[in-house]
Amino acid sequence: MQLKSLATAKLSAKAAAILAVGALSLTACGGGGTAPAATSTPGSVQLINAGKLTVCSDIPYEPFEFQKDGKNVGFDMDIAAELAKDMKAELNVVDSSFEAIETGTALTQCDVSISSISITDTRKAVMDFSSPYLNDDLTLVATEASGITNIDSAKGKKVGVQQATTGAQYAKDKGLDAQQFEDTGLLVQALKAGTIDAALGNQSVLGYAIKDDSKMKRVENYATGEKLGIAIKKGNTAMADQVNATLKRLTDDGSLKKFETTWFGEAAK
Repeated sequence: MQLKSLATAKLSAKAAAILAVGALSLTACGGGGTAPAATSTPGSVQLINAGKLTVCSDIPYEPFEFQKDGKNVGFDMDIAAELAKDMKAELNVVDSSFEAIETGTALTQCDVSISSISITDTRKAVMDFSSPYLNDDLTLVATEASGITNIDSAKGKKVGVQQATTGAQYAKDKGLDAQQFEDTGLLVQALKAGTIDAALGNQSVLGYAIKDDSKMKRVENYATGEKLGIAIKKGNTAMADQVNATLKRLTDDGSLKKFETTWFGEAAK
């Protein structure tokens, strides 16, 4: 997912809820109290809530995180579950806005953020990142009937992007007057309903969304060098070390590749 756009409905709905929880925790118990002390787990990792790994994620963002049969599932959720297991903690997922996640606000109430977050210099100024766990460049997808054959031929057409994302920024940089959607679910719905001709965003998500639709096509891929990482509060080296240890284990034992195959197959690459 993603560069920056702050004044959105999702920010007021989700991020404001997070900030409200934070305010309550700071003023609870007779007023003037402080937030509950963080608790430790094996390896000296400090958790916000005792016995729980609290993860912020922008849901839905299929196939990274979405709900199925009342449960949070997806590629990122599989990784989150492994992190919690290694920390001997229960997984607690908080549904946050992406604006709160990519500005670091979410980390006031979560131990980590896992939500298809592209590692950028701007974001590294306000949060730390794990080692990259997925390469995820951009792609342009379109309806077969659109006549779009490359990004230049998309100019003047109805192109959609998810707001606050690297896809939105890339479209702007290439001179596209793109329509912005609050989340990728709405973006894909518009594409399939025919209200837009094309969508520009991450290969993993858009490739997955159209993989079984004969009316859709992948037009072009753009090697932007995007890598996804897990966001960690600035300076929390113990958490970063633990997260990286889990990612290394998942890479070494083949689990990460298995998760990729399960959720993306070959469609996202």
